[in-house]
Amino acid sequence: MRRRTVTAGSLEEILRATEPATAPAPAPAPPTAPSAGAPARREEHALRTEFEFELPRGYVDEAGTLHRHGSMRLATARDELRPQIDLRVKENPAYLSVVLLSQVITRLGTVTDVHAGVVERMYATDVAFLQDFYRRVNSEGHTRAAVTCPHCEGAFEVDLSGGRLGES
Repeated sequence: MRRRTVTAGSLEEILRATEPATAPAPAPAPPTAPSAGAPARREEHALRTEFEFELPRGYVDEAGTLHRHGSMRLATARDELRPQIDLRVKENPAYLSVVLLSQVITRLGTVTDVHAGVVERMYATDVAFLQDFYRRVNSEGHTRAAVTCPHCEGAFEVDLSGGRLGES
């Protein structure tokens, strides 16, 4: 079998030769009224990659400002692999969640540079909330949880991302 060497000049020729032929654009169809029996066209929704949340207690920064509202993005494979080579995680495997959360939290109140030091200074209840939020968003794709009322035993869903007080 012979190998063929492609130079810059012949590459352009190959690309031009393999280009699909351009066909004239078809004339637009006249608008028609939808028939009564035809189902309505459902609008496609884009993938949601960022989720808002409200911390149970809130993060207090160096100036004493309380930050409760934030957003978290979906994790990538790189986000989950990067902590594995972090020396802090190698020394203490429990630090993995701190590093991972610091990579996917995009905003916390007015704080936009969320790093491991910020997550370290959060209250334990907020870190536990964020770990559960991360799990729900990245494995289940939503922030809703099915719950049952202990009094009436009625089943309903709550959104863990929060809203008004008492709703998260």
